[in-house]
Amino acid sequence: MTTDYQIFDLGETRFQRGATLRDAKLAYKTFGTLNADKSNAIVYPTWYSGQHYDNEWLIGPGMALDPEKYFIIIPNMFGNGLSSSPSNTPEPYNAARFPKITAFDNVMAQHRLVTEKFGIKKLAMVTGWSMGALQTFHWGALFPDMVERIAPFCGSAKCSRHNFVFLEGVLAALRADSAWADGWYKSKPEKGLRAMARVYAGWGFSQDFYRAELDLKTLGYSSLEDFLVAFWEGFFLPKDANNLITMAWTWQNGDISDNELYRGDFKKALAAITAKAFVMPGATDLYFPPADSEFEVQNMPNAKFVPVPSIWGHFAGGPGTNPEDVRFIDEKLKELLAQ
Repeated sequence: MTTDYQIFDLGETRFQRGATLRDAKLAYKTFGTLNADKSNAIVYPTWYSGQHYDNEWLIGPGMALDPEKYFIIIPNMFGNGLSSSPSNTPEPYNAARFPKITAFDNVMAQHRLVTEKFGIKKLAMVTGWSMGALQTFHWGALFPDMVERIAPFCGSAKCSRHNFVFLEGVLAALRADSAWADGWYKSKPEKGLRAMARVYAGWGFSQDFYRAELDLKTLGYSSLEDFLVAFWEGFFLPKDANNLITMAWTWQNGDISDNELYRGDFKKALAAITAKAFVMPGATDLYFPPADSEFEVQNMPNAKFVPVPSIWGHFAGGPGTNPEDVRFIDEKLKELLAQ
């Protein structure tokens, strides 16, 4: 089977919460060419359940992430089925025994890829949507001298209490399926995945999106039920349940200050992000409301608050769903890169 991505062997990798994978792997894909002085690299991490393919909508000739100009690295998050995940890790850390992984763990592994594999000392930019934004903030806080610009969109530097509760509902729906079997399922917990999709459907797009019937008028679904089944259930059914739970735990425990460097001092961690930053919440995002981003920007020295004017909710940020939002984000990335 041919793949369009590479594997970086991390070897023995100790994670923040105490577990060690003896043969950890980081899957990644690159676009463009690293220039002679290695100054044109951009890191663009993946999001909840997404793989590198799902990030490619923001890359292309004439766009901000132009492979003619930049060397773009998309590292796949742990748990997404390509990097080390419950679905592809051999016993004993397989399935429900897969380690608890933090965003810190992800970014430290990505840092190894960037420095050991490519010898890069400076990053022109780190950017990402949703959990990709969480990792973007981590890059800025953990490696302030290395990262010149960050552009997190539709995401946060720390999982809010309300966001945590939303994810509890998603996870409860998945785990309520008897086929789930505490993570030792023999066949996929289909009822749980379908239920999870329906919980998610009320949050991924905004009230304004549904009021305007964009699921029918713009996305072309034949009814609300068709949208719930074809778009939402179709989105989650192909994915591995343990992988989804691993990444949800990473999301719920996201916090740029949860490490030895900042010891839980969130404001101190934000203040350490010296990169020029555009923090871009979706104006109608129900997971990551603009108020959270405003607080982050107030505590960052070089940040600008740039909300995405969209009624597409969280999906204003991806994965390329609404062309107007894509244009807005792309223009802002160009503006940031020009500074």
